[in-house]
Amino acid sequence: MTILVTGGAGYIGSHTVLALLREGAEVVVVDNLSNSSRESLDRVQELARRPLEFAELDLRDEPGLRKVFDAHPISGVIHFAGLKAVGESVEFPLRYYDNNIGSSVSLLRVMDDFGVRQLVFSSSATVYGNAASRQLVESMPLAPINPYGQTKAMIEQILRDVAATGPGWQIVLLRYFNPVGADPSGRIGEDPTGTPNNLLPFIAQVAVGRRPELQIFGDDYDTPDGTGIRDYIHVADVADGHLAALRHLPAPGSAEAVNLGTGRGSSVLEVVAAFEQASGRQIPRRVVARRPGDLAAAWADAGLARERFGWQATRTLSDACADAWRWQSANPEGYRSAV
Repeated sequence: MTILVTGGAGYIGSHTVLALLREGAEVVVVDNLSNSSRESLDRVQELARRPLEFAELDLRDEPGLRKVFDAHPISGVIHFAGLKAVGESVEFPLRYYDNNIGSSVSLLRVMDDFGVRQLVFSSSATVYGNAASRQLVESMPLAPINPYGQTKAMIEQILRDVAATGPGWQIVLLRYFNPVGADPSGRIGEDPTGTPNNLLPFIAQVAVGRRPELQIFGDDYDTPDGTGIRDYIHVADVADGHLAALRHLPAPGSAEAVNLGTGRGSSVLEVVAAFEQASGRQIPRRVVARRPGDLAAAWADAGLARERFGWQATRTLSDACADAWRWQSANPEGYRSAV
């Protein structure tokens, strides 16, 4: 089979491309490299010992995308491409709506014209918003609280509407929580542009000396140690989840939402302690005021993924920290280290 991976040069995309190549799939990557590096794909090919096809392209360039479909016998799509910084989405909402929704509509239009109707969409737990329950299950109402989350929820609805137009569409909406870690080789990993928006890459940059300290946003939450609790899932488990979703697509004419998470939460201080243990370095930190809208605790109910796909997370937080440190210590400036 030939799988098109949009945003395949990014963090989760590159790990999924690696998993696909190792499974024997042919892979075509489309990425505009606005928040990623071509170096990641070079390293993926090195690790897989197999080639991939790459087109530097914005999905909103519909004629260019049609050329990609013309050139390759694409049988399914994994759709990662999109802007993903929550704070930036609040500051520039039109950029997020235009890019994330516009690129998805363009992709769907081309897929439909070429008769390619198997799709795994990279959604997010942000679609749940400030849910009343700490354990988040797929049947909960969606209530995103920022433009980024809104784009994910809107694309989910578009995909449901598209799936309902005919029996050919088979779509999985994967809502994952907090991907962390890196490939155990240390050759590919998370390389955020600018200030990291997520906890673990920020900790890693402090450990490697790129940042002076970690700011902890509040230590007075209703949790055992006062810091926020989230579900941290190893990126390799997330990648495996995408392959499992491709193998177990829902019935034709449907789109199904499925959580990818570990089913348990870890606090900020627990993540810091795990990273200190993995790296052998102390992480300077300072408690600052809470951020508006942050939840005390949230984690996935991962039962549906086990039921539908036979998938569950197998890697631990300690594994993720060890792999993230191996990546960051070998690549202190990320992929720019190779330049």
